[in-house]
Amino acid sequence: MIDRPPTDPDGNHRRRAEEGAATPPPTILQGGRRKAYRPLPAAKRRAAYEAGVAAYSRGDFFEAHEILEPAWMGTDDPAERDLYQGLIKLAAAFVHGVRGNPLGIAKNLVGARDRLAAAVGSPAEAASGLELGRLVAAIDDRLTGLAADPDNAAVEPPALPGRRA
Repeated sequence: MIDRPPTDPDGNHRRRAEEGAATPPPTILQGGRRKAYRPLPAAKRRAAYEAGVAAYSRGDFFEAHEILEPAWMGTDDPAERDLYQGLIKLAAAFVHGVRGNPLGIAKNLVGARDRLAAAVGSPAEAASGLELGRLVAAIDDRLTGLAADPDNAAVEPPALPGRRA
């Protein structure tokens, strides 16, 4: 659901725009919270997805996170947003891994798991070429390992199952 920015306190959004005041960009409700929405054509979202997955696959987790952000903000499809945000959080987990921060790994893996699980069985999963159920299971394995050894910052990033190299 796309939300338009709330009106001014005086209720006159149009007048403020005519006077040159910036109109806040639209947001979208995701998980009950307002999130940024910057429409991006499907072809550009796909290109960002492909580049982000390639960066993740070569171990450039920060780059993957950054590349995927416009795709996530660029769609109003809930499952597609979940897919992109899940991959962003997955990449962010291993940015924390590089920094030696197991708590950051765990927190982001939980978020990645939740978002990716929400996209399982969706058209977004089919279009991605990923097997999200297998990826969620791989994340669960890492979370189990972290629960047993919370100080382990050497958690291996899961491969993205179903992707052709």
